[in-house]
Amino acid sequence: MADVIKPGGLQVSIRIASRRRSVASLTAAFPGAEIIDVTSKAPDPWVRLSPFYPHGGIPVPYSDGVTSQSVEGIWQSLKVFHDSDVDPAKLAVTTMKGLKRTVRRYGTVRGHRAGLLGDRLLPYEAARRRIYLPAYRWILEHRVADLVELIRNEENVVLLDYTTNGDVNDPASPLSHAALIQLHIEGRWPSEDDAEASSGITGRMP
Repeated sequence: MADVIKPGGLQVSIRIASRRRSVASLTAAFPGAEIIDVTSKAPDPWVRLSPFYPHGGIPVPYSDGVTSQSVEGIWQSLKVFHDSDVDPAKLAVTTMKGLKRTVRRYGTVRGHRAGLLGDRLLPYEAARRRIYLPAYRWILEHRVADLVELIRNEENVVLLDYTTNGDVNDPASPLSHAALIQLHIEGRWPSEDDAEASSGITGRMP
């Protein structure tokens, strides 16, 4: 955690915690903090920070002129499995439901395609940097800048998410969008450039 220095020298403390923790546990661990749920189960207006939220008009990386309703729609639509290629229908989902595409149904994940019509598959970390990060950053800058500013103006805030992993290089657990909000506010946004992404894995469905 890095504190944000506000005008006048005031430090802003932003921390990430699991939404699965009880209210009692959270209030004991973070006394006096403003606790904000930013998941798809959050109340308005904070639900708008969820990658599942259908903001609409979100540019799809590597796909000129193509947009998505949600960030999660982009991530799921470009995922390629052993038994299934891209699924453009996920880009149009506005209900925040039915977005996930699972290994159980489609087989092993082969990578994320670099665009709906791309001829390259990006490995996991490269896909995080080249697809997920720019898509989520776009909504932070263009759809929820007002909420970002509200969090920035809090002196002591805890953001709740189902995962707390903010390390793009760590594939052991899903990337936390709450952690990305923190990094965005603190000016520590991860690099969206990755050497692997420029070469990638070439391949269409067999």
